[in-house]
Amino acid sequence: MTLILLLCISGVTAETARYSVPEEMERGSFVANIAKDLGLTGEELLARQARLVPEGEKQYLQLNQHSGDLVVREQMDREELCGQSDPCLLRFEVLLESPLQSFRAEVSLTDINDHAPVFLNKEIVLKIPESALPETRFLLESAQDPDVGNNSLQHYSISSNEYFRIYTRRRSDRRRYAELVLDRALDREQQAEVVFSITAVDGGTPPRSGTALIRVVVLDINDNIPLFTRSLYKVSVKENSPQDTLVVAVSASDLDSGTNGEITYSIVQNSEENLETFKINPETGQIRLKKPLDYEETKTYEIDVQATDGGGLSAHCMVEVQVEDVNDNAPEVIITSLTSTLSEAAPLNTVVALFNVRDRDSGNNGRTTCELPGEQPFSITPLAADAYALVTSEALDREQVAEYNVTVRARDEGSPALSASKILLVRLLDVNDNAPTFTQAI
Repeated sequence: MTLILLLCISGVTAETARYSVPEEMERGSFVANIAKDLGLTGEELLARQARLVPEGEKQYLQLNQHSGDLVVREQMDREELCGQSDPCLLRFEVLLESPLQSFRAEVSLTDINDHAPVFLNKEIVLKIPESALPETRFLLESAQDPDVGNNSLQHYSISSNEYFRIYTRRRSDRRRYAELVLDRALDREQQAEVVFSITAVDGGTPPRSGTALIRVVVLDINDNIPLFTRSLYKVSVKENSPQDTLVVAVSASDLDSGTNGEITYSIVQNSEENLETFKINPETGQIRLKKPLDYEETKTYEIDVQATDGGGLSAHCMVEVQVEDVNDNAPEVIITSLTSTLSEAAPLNTVVALFNVRDRDSGNNGRTTCELPGEQPFSITPLAADAYALVTSEALDREQVAEYNVTVRARDEGSPALSASKILLVRLLDVNDNAPTFTQAI
């Protein structure tokens, strides 16, 4: 575990404290000592009513107010929380209520090698003509490994055979894939099939691996392979495009006649996400959406498309799909703490509620402002980037107003702008602040 701390506790806001822990740590595991980082004793921490305020609705960490220790409350799976995103950050605030101070903290969840690479198909069948020339390359299905960094898939290898060697390549998104290279000419009359294994290995300590079988079927001569009009198709699609929207139409031609010139299109397996998101018409090459896109989840897709003729020869092209962001997410107001009853004698700047504002869009579509419509004796105090406190801004009088419906409204900067509101009911408790009065003096 490591700690990088930049903290100033002289005011309401503070710099971000950064911690790092491995995923899958057991409940109760020590993360850091908050009291020490704040320069406070455990007694001071308890007296000042320190507590954690998570960014989301679920709390994975907890604070021991007596010792100041920050510990794991619930076991955390990095792949479940963040997928392929790196770094994987859990953000929260440490709130000192008396007097009101706050600082922001984040825990970086580091990856452990808890997944081995897996081939979705345990047997990979390649049909290669006996006329294929040495140094011809063949794209293979990729193994899947949800780990990141060095723990992710690093290289491929194949078992000993007379005809092929393998190279590990890397895409622009840093995922690795395999290319099979022909070393010597095939002869169907001598050997109709070549069978060997492929192994995908990650970089963990110790490394983990997954294996599949490659079966090469040697075909009789079909002397023209399909040719795509382009090797790379670049397109952009708005994230709110409905299901079945046309993404692009790829096109390949084959100089052969008859069955050997008939082309069938298919999407090569390189990720489950691609197969779940796109479909291709095997006859026309039109690629369409199987489900709506979400810019906040995936910004770019790389699709490998294969054109295969009737004799089994194939060629490949790449389709790069850029997802365009639209303002399709309204801000969320997440109440993390609420005092529903408040003494009418409460001093100024008493904390009534704590809340976060979150917008899953990006750019201006994800920038938010927060406001209180109408005139009420409350105001909003920023605590951190997207964290706020609702505090009293004027003296309260239960005899004049016994309860308030406080509307907290968040609005983004998209066009058109989207907004969301939360209504908080705050009731005032009576204190004995009025003496009895006679209706007549005499």
